[in-house]
Amino acid sequence: MRDPIPRPESPTRAVPDASLRWFGLWDAYFAVSYVITVGLLIMSGGASGRVAYAVVALTLIVPWYAGFGRRLMTSAGGGRPAVVFAVGLIALFVAAIALDVSASYALFAICPMLLMSLATGPALAIVLLANLLPTTVVWLTTGSRESALGLLPAALLNIALAVLLGLWITRMARQSRERARLIEELRRSRAEVAQLSHQAGIAAERERLAREIHDTVAQGLTSIIGLVQAAESELADAPDLARRHLGLAARAAKENLAETREFVAALTPIPLRDNPLPEAVRRQADALAAETGLSVRYAATGAEFPVPTAVGVVLLRAAQESLANIRRHAGAVEVSVRLDYGDSGVRLTVADDGGGFEVDPDREGFGLRGLRGRVADIGGAVTVTSDPGVGTVVEVVVPLRGPEGAGVAEVGGDA
Repeated sequence: MRDPIPRPESPTRAVPDASLRWFGLWDAYFAVSYVITVGLLIMSGGASGRVAYAVVALTLIVPWYAGFGRRLMTSAGGGRPAVVFAVGLIALFVAAIALDVSASYALFAICPMLLMSLATGPALAIVLLANLLPTTVVWLTTGSRESALGLLPAALLNIALAVLLGLWITRMARQSRERARLIEELRRSRAEVAQLSHQAGIAAERERLAREIHDTVAQGLTSIIGLVQAAESELADAPDLARRHLGLAARAAKENLAETREFVAALTPIPLRDNPLPEAVRRQADALAAETGLSVRYAATGAEFPVPTAVGVVLLRAAQESLANIRRHAGAVEVSVRLDYGDSGVRLTVADDGGGFEVDPDREGFGLRGLRGRVADIGGAVTVTSDPGVGTVVEVVVPLRGPEGAGVAEVGGDA
C-alpha cells in the first residue's frame, strides 16, 4: 500500500516560551543580590541583634518570592495578587532597613521584582518610593538632615537606574509575549495546514480508489455481465458460441481479479507489467473485438520510446475507459484505436461510428470526469468530439520528449 498520510501535529503540543527558558538567570541574579546584601549587613558593624533581625526580614523575602512572586512574574498575572506580593515585599524591606540601613542594598533585587510583577506605571511609582525609604529612615532614626541628604544622590542614582531597568524589562516582557503569541499562531497555522493536507490526502486517495475501481472492477463486471447474458441467449441454439462467451467471461473475471489485487497494492497494472504500452493497448482492442464482434482496427505510429510508468498507466486506463463506453453506449459497428509516438509526446485516439452524443462537460459521467482528472494529473489533455448520429472521437495527448529524429513505423490490421 502507499505510505501512510502523515498526521497533523497535536494541537495540545506546547511551545516553550523563551522568557521561561531564561528566567533561571533572574533567579540567579536575585540569589546573588540576597547573598551580597546579607554579607554587607553582617560587615556593617551594627548591633548584632538588629543585624540578625534584618537578615531574618530579608531571608523571608526568599520564600515570598519563590512561592508567590515568581509565578506572577512568569505568567504576567498582575491584578490583586501582584499588589499583595508588592505590599508584602515592601513591608519586609521596610522592616529590614528600619533595623539596619545597610539592607537598602536589597533594592537591586527588589526593584526588578516590582517592575516584573506590577504594571509599568504603578511599578515605577513604588520603585521611586522604595528608593527614597532609606533616606527617610536615616532622617527619622538619626534626626540628622545632613546624613539623610548625603544618601540622596545615591537614591537618585538608584531611581534613574531603576527607571531604565524598568523600561528595559517592560520592553523585553512585551517582546517576549509578542514572540510567544506569534509562535503560538505559527503552531496553530502549521496544525491547520497539516490537517488540511491530511484531509486533502484522504480525498486524493479516495479519488484514486474510485478511479481504479471504475476502470477495473466496474468495467470488468460490465463486460462479464454482457458475456454471460449473451451466453444465456445462445445456450439453446448455439451452444458452441455460448461456451466461447462463457470462456471469455471467465478470462475477464480472472484478469479483473488480478487487476483488483494489483491496484490495491498500488502496483503497475498487469497489462503494462508484462507488455509495452502499445501491446497493452492492442490487447484492450482485441478484447473488445472478441467480446462484442465489432470491427476494431488498431494502429501504432512513430518510434516507440519508454514512457514513465504513471503516463503508461493513464494512457492504458484512457483506452479502457473509452472502449468500455463504446461497449456500453455507442451502438457502433467500427472502432479505431490509434497510439502515436511523436517528438512532442504521445497521443491516444479512440474513434467509433456509433450514435454519438452532445458533449457537455457539466453532464459527463464519472468515467469521463475521472479520465480528465487522471490525464490532468500528468500534465496532459483530453478532447472529446461527438455529435448525435456522427460517432465519437476521444483524444488523449500527453506532452513528452521522445528520441531525437525518431522514425515512423505503422502496425495495423483488424483486431
